[in-house]
Amino acid sequence: MEDWAEIRRLHKSERMAIKSIARQLGVARNTVRAALASDGPPKYERARVGSVVDAFEPQIRALLSKTPTMPATVIAERIGWTRSASVLRAKVAELRPLFTPADPTDRTEYRPGEIMQCDLWFPPKIVRVAPDI
Repeated sequence: MEDWAEIRRLHKSERMAIKSIARQLGVARNTVRAALASDGPPKYERARVGSVVDAFEPQIRALLSKTPTMPATVIAERIGWTRSASVLRAKVAELRPLFTPADPTDRTEYRPGEIMQCDLWFPPKIVRVAPDI
């Protein structure tokens, strides 16, 4: 990331040649050319590998659609899960909110300024401010 920014700075501001930048930073000339051609800094992206439990996801979804509160241990028995229980529990925890209805006791959220509360205070006794005249 820092090299990318430095390459672009040296080329745009300092008007250095590609070969000079490569020599100064200790990178290949093709690296300098790639940095100058790209619109943004380089980033590493790795393809998602997936999980063993992904093959069982349709069965888990079918069971949760019938009974959203079914425990993960019961789901494991019904789909024939023989591997680690923690992996299955994590997948069930990820999928369960898709099938459970909204809880009516959940707290309502408001954006700032959307609602306000005004409290009035009525003291039990009259509070005199000035002495009687």
